Amino acid sequence: ESQPTTSDETVVAGGTVVLKCQVEDPDDSSLQWSNPAQQTLYFGEKRALRDNRIQLEKSTPNELTISISDVVLSDEGEYTCSIFTMPVRTAKALVTVLGIPQKPQIFGHEQPIDEEKMARLTCQSSGSKPAALLRWRKGNKELKDEGTEVVEDPNGKTFTVSSRVEFRVTKEDNEAEVTCTVDHESLQNSERSTTQKLQVHYKPTAKIEPRPQYPREGQELQLQCDGQGNPIPQEFLWEKEGSTAPLQRSSNSILIFPFLNKSDSGTYVCTATSSMGSVVAKYNLDVSDASPVPSTSSTYHAVIGGVVAVIVFLLLSLLIVLGHYLIRHKGTYLTHEAKGSDDAPDADTAIINAEGGQASGDDKKEYFI
Repeated sequence: ESQPTTSDETVVAGGTVVLKCQVEDPDDSSLQWSNPAQQTLYFGEKRALRDNRIQLEKSTPNELTISISDVVLSDEGEYTCSIFTMPVRTAKALVTVLGIPQKPQIFGHEQPIDEEKMARLTCQSSGSKPAALLRWRKGNKELKDEGTEVVEDPNGKTFTVSSRVEFRVTKEDNEAEVTCTVDHESLQNSERSTTQKLQVHYKPTAKIEPRPQYPREGQELQLQCDGQGNPIPQEFLWEKEGSTAPLQRSSNSILIFPFLNKSDSGTYVCTATSSMGSVVAKYNLDVSDASPVPSTSSTYHAVIGGVVAVIVFLLLSLLIVLGHYLIRHKGTYLTHEAKGSDDAPDADTAIINAEGGQASGDDKKEYFI
């Protein structure tokens, strides 16, 4: 007589587990599934326990397969497949239910941390079964934990896991992301993690920026004391080296010179202060001589003057050419008039005689040739 066969199963809480029982020689008997409390679930194809989560998948003389959906932690245990022969033959199937860990929480980041001090953070995740593993990273760098604590939850089945890390912070850690990730087989290769940003307080820095960049006498000048830090400086003290009294002490970081004079030249000192301390920045002011800048109207007049000069030049050139032309034609007229004026009573007759004389001359030249 052959024994029925089953297999152990692992299921995530909330999932579905399938229990299969097979036998080669049923000996005209039916197969039966019972739960860890020895309650019959199915006898052949007949339901024995009123639980809609439990369904019949297959029933033949050689196989009885059932499924349990929406599995809870209390479903864990040994399930028995039996065939009622003489003697009764049985097989056990161990169902393991995995408790899904909750999303981890990070504690210890609520208040800002001063630079060069130790950051102490704790990560905690509940509901895992078996106990989950926690790991840390800051940015892309792995952090080694200082210890892990596992505590059983009140239900007696799942666990709460806590992990701690410690590291010294610098100003570069301000706004750095610290991540705690929980690893557990119930997550099926997916990742469950929490990320928090660090707030690090560090000493301020400052530099002075002039506006304009190259100040000249008579201009307005603004000196901007650019203070950086966490927290940002809230108090600015302005002084001039060689002067006993401070120039300005307020939350305003700008020192204004409405009208620069040569006497304003010198070294100016800005002291920027925050709760993390003070920092000093210096600026050497050298007031240059005033340089007149051509106005828009002067430029406009210069352009108009240039255009007028060009026009006058063109007109003069035109007059010269025209005068030269008139002089040349007047000389020709006088020459013709002189040629026929010897015997002519008036100018018109002289011109006609001159033209006739020229023609005679041409005839003579032709005859002579």
